[in-house]
Amino acid sequence: MTDVTKSGATRANKTKRAAAKPRKMTKSEPAARTSPRRPALRVVASVNLGRRVHGIRVGKGLTLEQAGKRSGLAPSTLSKIENDQMSPTFDVLQKVATGLDIDMDELLTAPHRVPPSGRRSVTRAGQGRVHETPTYVHEFLCTELTHKLSVPSRTRVRARSVKDFPDWVRHEGDDFLLVLEGAVELHTEFYEPVRLAAGDSIYYDAKMGHLCISVSAEDALVLWVPLRAGKPPALPG
Repeated sequence: MTDVTKSGATRANKTKRAAAKPRKMTKSEPAARTSPRRPALRVVASVNLGRRVHGIRVGKGLTLEQAGKRSGLAPSTLSKIENDQMSPTFDVLQKVATGLDIDMDELLTAPHRVPPSGRRSVTRAGQGRVHETPTYVHEFLCTELTHKLSVPSRTRVRARSVKDFPDWVRHEGDDFLLVLEGAVELHTEFYEPVRLAAGDSIYYDAKMGHLCISVSAEDALVLWVPLRAGKPPALPG
């Protein structure tokens, strides 16, 4: 082999060896990213903690002394938090949330304002959905709307004696009753019977056993409104 050929072969071998070796990274070059990219953080609107604590406390009808006693904090500490005069630690925030009977995230999140749904329902006289039982004749109102918090009814009270019922009536939530015509007597398991005439009304815990009977010459007519906030309503009576 000639000197020229040997020289060319030597340069070729050096080039191959250089290509096989990994290139050293200079200080100016950033390291390659090997870890997966993190998801973008969701931006949450900032909350004025002082106003938030004050609003919740006042909304629950608590004084500084009452809220302080429930949370284990001095009323002066709560006052400083509400007036943005101190930045509470995580432990203190937990105590505040406990005292206000709310979750921590509710304390640190701006109140969610739900836009009005714009729903409405009209029931013309005598056009409700009728459901008859041996003791009541219910005319349920505004039944075309679903997922309501209440199912009001105009109810004709047929029952004349507590013996007309096999047992106490009970259901979740509260009941509101307004006498429209005649007179009724409402029996409950924890109170003496109460007599209600036209125009009288009563609001009571419907989990308590209750019975309604007519005591007027004609069967009484009442407006019955069962209330069960945030859940499908029970039928009245």
